Amino acid sequence: MLARIYQPARTAMQSGQAKTHVWLLEFVPEQAKRIDPLMGWTGSGDMNRQVTLRFDSKDAAVTYAERHGIAYRIEEPKPRKHILRRAGYGDNFASNRRNAWTH
Repeated sequence: MLARIYQPARTAMQSGQAKTHVWLLEFVPEQAKRIDPLMGWTGSGDMNRQVTLRFDSKDAAVTYAERHGIAYRIEEPKPRKHILRRAGYGDNFASNRRNAWTH
């Protein structure tokens, strides 16, 4: 049973960094999902797929995995490139704007 320790990325619907500072421990699926022939639902017999543990730091997640004898793989987060504008969002609607408004 292999676990993956990672820091989640922000969703496409959020602009801030909320819920991205925790570290998650999830188990890698051991079985492929299968489709029920009657209803068409997707299911699996792998119960560890439902387990997600949250930790405040990467070290806490690694300590937990080692204490319980769980093999793990750490996925480091990619650094985010920050986009900083001179005046921020309000600059999009300034009356002295030089570029055309593209929205």
